Amino acid sequence: MNSAEKRFLYNVTSLSTLVIPKLHRVVCGLIVFMVLAAGLILYFTPWIQTAYGTGAVDSLDPKDRIQAISALVGGQIKTWHVREGMQVKAGDPIVTLIDVDAERLDKLQSQLNAANQRHQANEIAVANAQNNLARQMSLQAQGLVSRKDVEQAQIKLQELKAKAASSLSDINEVSMSLSRQATQTKVAPVDGTIVRLFSGGVSTYVSAGQVLGQFIPANAQRSVRITISGLDAPLVKPGAKARLQFEGWPVFQFSGWPGSAIGTFGGEVVYVEPMANASGTFQVWIKEDENDVPWPQESSARLGSRVKAWILLEEVKLGYELWRQLNNFPPQQTSETPSDKASTTW
Repeated sequence: MNSAEKRFLYNVTSLSTLVIPKLHRVVCGLIVFMVLAAGLILYFTPWIQTAYGTGAVDSLDPKDRIQAISALVGGQIKTWHVREGMQVKAGDPIVTLIDVDAERLDKLQSQLNAANQRHQANEIAVANAQNNLARQMSLQAQGLVSRKDVEQAQIKLQELKAKAASSLSDINEVSMSLSRQATQTKVAPVDGTIVRLFSGGVSTYVSAGQVLGQFIPANAQRSVRITISGLDAPLVKPGAKARLQFEGWPVFQFSGWPGSAIGTFGGEVVYVEPMANASGTFQVWIKEDENDVPWPQESSARLGSRVKAWILLEEVKLGYELWRQLNNFPPQQTSETPSDKASTTW
């Protein structure tokens, strides 16, 4: 063995004599610990799956929604009795209209009087025809008239009854027109607040049925209407709990841990529309959860205010939820539908 080989063997270090630097050992230990900790967290940490949706404060009852103020008859605006933002009571006048033809009411009244006179004449004729028919039948029994005379009397009676029915129909039609034309002041059907007025001031012409403004009924029973994706819709059932975030209300939300959320409010699913809209989403109605914190007052969560909602579904592990979302899979099917335990009555 020459000197070069000796020097090479002298410089070779065996594996058993190698010393790993302390810093390397610490870093490797931290990496292994973090991997194990992450695995344990993903496997054991619970996560509440949710169906997320956005919508607005609304009402299931049509009488509690925004109401349209429509013109009963065509004509010209004479007087506005309200302004935007005014509170009105049931029966308070809102707007008064006048007909373009100032003599229209007189003309309709004349038509009604004429129709009543025609109907009275027809009723008298029907009574006379009935008496004549009875007389003809009596004479036939005595053999003084033929059966043909009796049949002609019967035909005449039916013709007069048809004329009387027609004249009565004319009376009803004219009376309806007169009633509509005479009722030219629109009044508030219930207590509420005038939201906005669309039409102009006096001398503005409007047609029958035209929307003149809107008002909101007082003490409306609020609910929330949201839109969810078609992927989540099959899993949302009436009775399911939800967490709601009202626009403008401070909130700190944890999607998977609703119990840790701050500033959200409880809700309960009332109705899920059975048919998707044009975009493939579904509408869900949510009412206030009576066993949770009351919703904000109407001044803070008004009709039309935007809302975010998380409908609570099944509890799973955090690792499964991450895997599901990465693969765009639907949430896990609930083992027991809330509708089996909750009533769907509103």
